[in-house]
Amino acid sequence: MGDFGQIALFSILSHLLFITVSWWALQAIRIDKLLKPNHVFQARLLYILLAIFVGSAVSNFFLDYLQWSQQLTQIFE
Repeated sequence: MGDFGQIALFSILSHLLFITVSWWALQAIRIDKLLKPNHVFQARLLYILLAIFVGSAVSNFFLDYLQWSQQLTQIFE
């Protein structure tokens, strides 16, 4: 049971890390040129939603890859 708590904590930290990295990376894109003028709130919300979407997708890939690599040892048992 204690192992589930560690996995949950690691998953939360992974998601937060990759969302932060995605937010940082999205700052390099000039999305404001594509948006209507004076829509600052919508632009910021779009950045946040994109960062969450990309960050959680990358984090899920990372966590799946980690889980699969740990399960590979069961082939040889």
